Amino acid sequence: MPDLPAELVHTLVTAVDEGTFDAAARVLHLTPSAVSQRIKLLEQKTGRVLLIRSKPVRLTESGAIVARYARQLTLLAGDALAGLGTAGSGQPTTISVAVNADSLATWFLDALDPEPAGMRIRFDLRREDQDHTAELLRQGVVMAAVTSSARPVQGCTVRLLGHMRYQAMASPEFVARRLAHGPLEQVLPEAPMIVFDTKDDLQDGFLRRITGQEMRGPVRHVIPESAVFCQAVVNGMGWGMLPTMQVAALRRPAALVELAPEHPVDVALYWQHWRLDSPPLAAVTDAVVRAAARTLVPGRPAAPGADVRRD
Repeated sequence: MPDLPAELVHTLVTAVDEGTFDAAARVLHLTPSAVSQRIKLLEQKTGRVLLIRSKPVRLTESGAIVARYARQLTLLAGDALAGLGTAGSGQPTTISVAVNADSLATWFLDALDPEPAGMRIRFDLRREDQDHTAELLRQGVVMAAVTSSARPVQGCTVRLLGHMRYQAMASPEFVARRLAHGPLEQVLPEAPMIVFDTKDDLQDGFLRRITGQEMRGPVRHVIPESAVFCQAVVNGMGWGMLPTMQVAALRRPAALVELAPEHPVDVALYWQHWRLDSPPLAAVTDAVVRAAARTLVPGRPAAPGADVRRD
């Protein structure tokens, strides 16, 4: 790679973080024209188009490589200053993590020690689905992720954290109104269900398991927020798959009924992070692994590319 001046790569990531050249210019105390010129110069040095000039601006595949390099350089520089006790090393280290919604709503926050081993760390958490989580790692927007993907992103290390167990749940009123008139495998496919988003196939997978057929409920309420999803099930809007930890934490456990206790669904969760020798990143990794061991269901890893769900 040719020499990449720090001010040029810093301008690139600032433009991506802020979304536009105008916003980046305000942060960097430059004119938008100067921001544009810096990025053009960086593109000339690399011989690649690095940014798509849309609103917001987006990294190209080549731009993602440069942005990841820039963020890793910033992390390592901070580690070096801290190790040397140099002036300015008192600044907190930013650890950016992409986390699936159900983990964020249940166990993940317990892993975040704000000052592990006396280090000053600033957390930047991004709640994203599985596909975008992997993309954020590839782009270098985050340096670590809790994901259901066992396939490591290039330049990252992956390890199994454990399995999050889900149960098919509904309110007693919903059961009496929609599910009490026949065997579950017959009545459930016709009942309204709640899904996290259009990619959430956990409920469909559960239907396949109990019916042996490919089936989709006639009404699918889309509720993309974990706590609200749970409340919608409690309110009787439909049935849905809920994390066991979330059900156990309810103030009124009787507000929900488990539809098929013999058919829990376990989703493997993995921790992926940049392959860097960074003490703050290593400390966060250790804390996440310990918290997962306390809360998640142990088990063998899924095969790479296995079809797993809500993230």
